[in-house]
Amino acid sequence: MKVVICGAGQVGTSIARHLAGENNDVTVVDQDPRLTQKISDTLDVRAITGFASHPGILEQAGVGDADMLIAVTYSDEVNMVACQVGHSLFDVPTKIARVRNQSYLQPIWGDLFSRDHMPIDVIISPEQEVARAIGRRLQVPGALDVVPMADGRIRVVGVRCDEATPILNTPLRQLSSLFHDLDIVIVGILRNERAIVPKPDDQMLPGDEVYFVCDSTHLGRAMAAFGHEEPEARSIIIAGGGNIGLTLAEEIKRDHPGVTAKIIEFSRERARHVAQTLGNVMVLNGDVLDPEILEEANISQTETFVAVSNDDEVNILSSLLAKRSGCDRTVALINASTYAPLITQLGIDAVVNPRAITVSSILQHVRRGRIRAVYSVREDFGEVIEAEALETSTLVGKPLKDARLPSGVIVGAILRRDTVIMPRGDTVIEAKDRVVVFATYEAVKKVERMFAVRLDFF
Repeated sequence: MKVVICGAGQVGTSIARHLAGENNDVTVVDQDPRLTQKISDTLDVRAITGFASHPGILEQAGVGDADMLIAVTYSDEVNMVACQVGHSLFDVPTKIARVRNQSYLQPIWGDLFSRDHMPIDVIISPEQEVARAIGRRLQVPGALDVVPMADGRIRVVGVRCDEATPILNTPLRQLSSLFHDLDIVIVGILRNERAIVPKPDDQMLPGDEVYFVCDSTHLGRAMAAFGHEEPEARSIIIAGGGNIGLTLAEEIKRDHPGVTAKIIEFSRERARHVAQTLGNVMVLNGDVLDPEILEEANISQTETFVAVSNDDEVNILSSLLAKRSGCDRTVALINASTYAPLITQLGIDAVVNPRAITVSSILQHVRRGRIRAVYSVREDFGEVIEAEALETSTLVGKPLKDARLPSGVIVGAILRRDTVIMPRGDTVIEAKDRVVVFATYEAVKKVERMFAVRLDFF
């Protein structure tokens, strides 16, 4: 597949790394020569310096015969114009744009990105995606992440083990026999920053980050098996009234009745705007690192503190202050991957990485075959993929134990019509099943081929 990526920032570089590692033909365009030189030196991609919205630059990048244009520059307007040029002049089949300014995404302007106006096939809004991701974490206390698959019937959940986790030191093959009503499939373990694709004899240890797949109706039991039975938070403080904080507060107000949210925002002008937008939500103007502001927000009686300012360090330090002041649970937005190994040691309960969330959203539309959803488990580990099994798939019609799955691939769950099936060795996948699988990045291409439409299907 030939892909042109506009933007060599963190998101553009992450997507280029994924696609280049899978032997796609990738060209990256950015106006900053330092970024194009860096990406050219570190990845097997072609890099061009220039404005991504200029037709001549896009032509030089080879957009004329590209399968996909992904526009993730820092400018919404450049992203939109690049897609318009890609459509009008070069007839690019698929165009994806990151749009951050929420004014473009208001429902009243819903026709803006239609084929007759500004033809963009997929709009990615990091602010909305991050707010949804935080909202899911708030619904399931104790989870590092919660991702719905198969129209919400299946959940992919990340959770951290500690000394009190009930199912530690138990071979995975014995989990179902020792815990009779625990019906989960563990698909990944992160131990001391080392990624492990679990085998039946592996065990979970204190400090592990474990990713499992389960039927959504069994999520409460699954979390209890990991030692988490906390109720959903009813009081929340949001540190940062930017686009993410505002979007999250709007989501809480709309979708979580009975939950009280407060916002702390440093800028007086922005605080006034947020207060006017939200109406009856309390907005405090001040420094979230000021103990007096936290006390005024009643931090000691607050169940969850969510730090989503534009500064990683402020998010980390304010989360630590909130914990020290008596807050039960903290969630911090952190962009820099270098901080990730420190989070567990510092005591922050969950981390949200906007770049990883945005990359997951984009890869969902890049993957070939009947792929319905994609969730990236760390940048260097793998993906949880939801795909539809076709009659020609090599998985269909044989027990999983005889399916000869590629190394690094685990089937996590199956949705057959209205029934969720947690797979075992004798489980047989049928045509039209929706299958949730985990695949390391080395195995993703093989998974795509397993679910691809073959010519003999027609």
